[in-house]
Amino acid sequence: MTIARERPTLEAVARRAGVSRATVSRVVNGSTTVAEPIQEAVRQAVRELGYVPNLAARSLVTQRTDSIALILPESATRVFSDDQFFPGIVRGVSQELEAADKQLVLIMAGSAASYDRVERYTTGRHVDGVMFASMHGVDPLPGTLARIGIPVVCSGRPMGRGTPPVPYVDVDSVGGAATAVRHLLDAGRQRIATIAGPQDMVAGVDRLAGYRNELKGSRRRSIVANGDFTRESGAVAMRQLLEDDPSLDAVFVASDLMAHGALRTLREAGRRVPDDVAVVGFDDVEIARYTDPPLTTVRQPIIDIGREMVRQLLRIAHGDDVEEALILPTELVIRESA
Repeated sequence: MTIARERPTLEAVARRAGVSRATVSRVVNGSTTVAEPIQEAVRQAVRELGYVPNLAARSLVTQRTDSIALILPESATRVFSDDQFFPGIVRGVSQELEAADKQLVLIMAGSAASYDRVERYTTGRHVDGVMFASMHGVDPLPGTLARIGIPVVCSGRPMGRGTPPVPYVDVDSVGGAATAVRHLLDAGRQRIATIAGPQDMVAGVDRLAGYRNELKGSRRRSIVANGDFTRESGAVAMRQLLEDDPSLDAVFVASDLMAHGALRTLREAGRRVPDDVAVVGFDDVEIARYTDPPLTTVRQPIIDIGREMVRQLLRIAHGDDVEEALILPTELVIRESA
């Protein structure tokens, strides 16, 4: 017969350390007001007894769960595709949360029904803060959470003007797209098209704006097809562009995965890259180094986006002021496609 071992209590730790139960509680809950020698005595007693905090009881007292949610309003198929944006965001978030001794709760919400569950879960305060990435359209949930006092940070500027404004971490998509087009103009390209991202996402809107702004300054007309940041949509959009303007000699593509699809279409159409058509992508995910030819692209610091989202969120949770917008720089990475 197996005899269950009694779980060590705060009182047992206090007796072993020679301090009060309240002192043990403060040390276990991360207080810095206890003298270091006493903290070390408590930690030693915890190790010797194998004490493990009762997280459910702690959350009732502290009103904290030590868990942070990352919400991706996408299907599991999309999140776990070969688009390396999502793994990069999760990696950055995980690294920063681990350093802060917080637990990540990853939530995918690719349907209206699943998003309703997400809203009930987050507004029910089952987590201490919420981060959003890959948002589509005007989403009221970040503002709702902010109004009820739950710390919120978004990846990318929320569409629409919410009240209160929700802090966000983004990259300079407008400037990055303009840099890509400028590179093509400097190379002497005359008819520069774009495969834009979805226009219900701020990344798609901003990269199209950067493309158009730069072309306007050079007095060239826009040639636009739309994709949805997937490889197949890039292939389809490239076919449309070739039909609309067979003489185009360059294309700026709003994501590397769409650029990969565009390269396939160009190869099937007998167009040499970069001799006949130069191609520039956006993201600099791993696939960009292994396309044929290797892809010139605009690098965005995907892992840093995740890390900065957590840092901003923790500052909000600690009552510190944060800027509404933290914009990270982009960089043109020149390879062989343009």
